[in-house]
Amino acid sequence: MNRIGIIGSGDIGSAIARLAVAADHEVLIANSRGPESLTKLIDELGPLARAGDARAAAEFGDILVLAVPLGAYPTLPADALVGKTILSTGNYYPGRDGRIEPLDRLESATAEYEQSLLPGSVIVKAFNNILFHHIPNLADSQPRTALPVAGDDREAKSRVSKLVNALGFDAVDAGTLAESWGFEPESGAYTPIYAADLEGFARSYLDDPGAPVTVDRLRELLAASHRPDVAGRQF
Repeated sequence: MNRIGIIGSGDIGSAIARLAVAADHEVLIANSRGPESLTKLIDELGPLARAGDARAAAEFGDILVLAVPLGAYPTLPADALVGKTILSTGNYYPGRDGRIEPLDRLESATAEYEQSLLPGSVIVKAFNNILFHHIPNLADSQPRTALPVAGDDREAKSRVSKLVNALGFDAVDAGTLAESWGFEPESGAYTPIYAADLEGFARSYLDDPGAPVTVDRLRELLAASHRPDVAGRQF
């Protein structure tokens, strides 16, 4: 895998882009503000990075990283996403996304809902249960930090898992899209599991440097995870 399209240049998208170029992958990054807004980031990333629009990112990548809010899905070039493997980093935050009844009623996990919005693509969920600043801090940690990966398509999940591994983490098979609730917000395998100090994390999560979570420990956490009260979720 050599080419990764990234739609979304916020904290998560930029963190993944930095790891990707460090691993000698080419990236093409797009956002809602246009390529000209990405000049500083592209200059930082160097010659393996370029900017473009969402369609260019979709057509560029062997895998497309989607790091945008759920509300941005209607603006995506759906025709360019047909047949694409999409690494989705997103979560459902009602304070940002508004109330989404199928998610509040637990009729689907967020990843399943995303798949319904992009029916021609193949969604694989990863990087949604870790804070953006923990990504560079824990990449290539010793011991290696594990991240869950969920998807319905075996080949697509394998491709995303290889990318997760190349970016400095150990990918753990977390099941299907329907099972991806196990590492959604407020579940038992969400961001606090990577905290170096839970009390400090609760006071100021941005000051927490993060701590490795091994494959075995992540599997334990996923097995013990609970389905959150999504309808009661407030952000």
